[in-house]
Amino acid sequence: MGILGHAYAADEQFNDALQAANSGNTQLLQQYQMSMQNDVLGYYPEYWALNANLGFQPANNIIDFARRYPQSAMAEKLAADYVEEKVKQADFSTAQPVLPYVTNPDQAESCAVAQVRAKTGDSLVFAEYKDVWLTTNSQPESCTGLARQMLSSPLMTQQDKQQRLWSLLRAGQSGQAIATAQTLGLNLSLAQLNKIQADPLNYVWSAPKATAEDHAYLIFAMGRMADSDLDAAISSVQRAAQGTPEAIQKALYRVVGYIGGTTVMKNNFKREVLNNLDASYGLPFSPEEAEIYARQAIRFSAWESLIRAIDAMSVNQKQEDRWQYWLARAYEQRNDAHAKRSAQEIFRKLAQGDQYHNLLAKDHVGQRYSTIPNNVQPSNNDMQRLSQDIHFNRAFALRNVNAPDSYVNREWNWAVRQAYLKHDDGLLLAAAKRATDMGWYDRAIYAADRTENKHNYAYRYAMPHQSYVVSHSQNAGIDPAWAYGLMRQESRFVSSARSHVGAGGLMQIMPDTARLVAKQMGETYNPAALSDMNTNIRYGTFYLSMINSQLSSNPVLATAGYNAGPNRARRWQPDDRPLAADQYTETIPLNETRDYVKQVMTNATHYGVLLGQGAQSIGNRMQVIPYRGTP
Repeated sequence: MGILGHAYAADEQFNDALQAANSGNTQLLQQYQMSMQNDVLGYYPEYWALNANLGFQPANNIIDFARRYPQSAMAEKLAADYVEEKVKQADFSTAQPVLPYVTNPDQAESCAVAQVRAKTGDSLVFAEYKDVWLTTNSQPESCTGLARQMLSSPLMTQQDKQQRLWSLLRAGQSGQAIATAQTLGLNLSLAQLNKIQADPLNYVWSAPKATAEDHAYLIFAMGRMADSDLDAAISSVQRAAQGTPEAIQKALYRVVGYIGGTTVMKNNFKREVLNNLDASYGLPFSPEEAEIYARQAIRFSAWESLIRAIDAMSVNQKQEDRWQYWLARAYEQRNDAHAKRSAQEIFRKLAQGDQYHNLLAKDHVGQRYSTIPNNVQPSNNDMQRLSQDIHFNRAFALRNVNAPDSYVNREWNWAVRQAYLKHDDGLLLAAAKRATDMGWYDRAIYAADRTENKHNYAYRYAMPHQSYVVSHSQNAGIDPAWAYGLMRQESRFVSSARSHVGAGGLMQIMPDTARLVAKQMGETYNPAALSDMNTNIRYGTFYLSMINSQLSSNPVLATAGYNAGPNRARRWQPDDRPLAADQYTETIPLNETRDYVKQVMTNATHYGVLLGQGAQSIGNRMQVIPYRGTP
């Protein structure tokens, strides 16, 4: 009967045990540990007990748990949390034996692991964390701690320390800047930094420029000025740079370019920001700075600047499909046959995939997208293996007892990861099939998305409620493939989905939006109706159609508007000339919206094929973005 032979009655105890854990009732938790020990969810009471006072557990308790539940989701989480906890206590040697059990760390956990490795003798670890060392926007405390450790490492060169100092000064992080300056033999005064911060403009106009300390104060002042008044910084930077060494001049231009590039939401796009980044070329770029440079270049069609920006990226960054695509776009603009040939070679290579940049590349080599892979079904053997897979069984058991989503999804995603690491497409398809049959579309998609050689697009691009989606879309005058593309990105077809801002249902509609739509449609607004699948699709397609007509009937603008609001989508339109849709999309200043538009356009192209609309081109959905003021 496999693992599922255990009665679900035992699983039902999960929620009671969770309640005992949450209320700190350790005695009751111990009872559940006994009564659930042979159950598929049996490791949870023990996990909660260990987790209750994690920082005081000996490492052996954690290792013992990890060995008894090998490669399991909660053993990995327990080990990762333990290492983080021990790093907070600065108890590195106790954490060290637990490191092998941390196999899928997030950023905070990764920095904690690196701290332990460094403190227990692996000094080479720092070479892997240069990006952490140069990051000045908020990052987890474990990463800030790692950067502090790196300061005293002989692996960090004078140039590395210089780069970090300038980044910290630019960001206004006085304390860390003073500490970093000391390792370079510079004495900066906190009182002086505070004085400059109070009136950076005045300081810049009369700043001394004789010593390395003077140069540091000047970079700090330029950062504070650009932060509060970008235009003032743009008009002052040349004068500030006069009479300083070339490297300092470039550092000052980098300050204005970087801050201008990261504050587009506040300051809009400005050509001068790109000019400053160009003027700073020659100083090393951090991965983040190189991306900002590239995006500014894309926005202003400055193709040679874009080639320089990509050239300044790290090896791994350069190889990403995104930057390969943009490198080809830039080469294509050059007037020499060799560059145009290189562009075509890159496009041809990219055109083999079916994600966003691959679909864009297909258009550049004149390919249409019409053949999705044959839908492979899992074999009986695959289904049998699924019923015996402990990781998937935990996920299904948790869902059956309505456990909190965080537990259900963690187990499911972990199970998918284990199958993916073993290149086990059959198991992934079996999981996707079973989840689809249950109407559990979001996890089915998560599994089906990760197959490598055998694919099933009926699971990957599910089409529930098809008659409703098609008819409501057509009534609203929008393409059903687009509506499906949006729905897949918004809710993964979970009709009970709720976002952190209160949006709900398949198309994640905000209550205020629903009120507006109901009024436009001449209906009485009823909040309960939003969780009704039919109403949600009807309102969502109507709203998408409304935004589309407000935004030049341009699907890219309307998709950005659906996610970030129509006013923002409009504000990101160019001022004076039309812009290619791929350039508009790549330069959307909100990361979430940028990725959202790419995903929805990709989804819509796949759904176009699945809905029988014939050969697809993502370019047909990505029409040129008109400039503001054109209808």
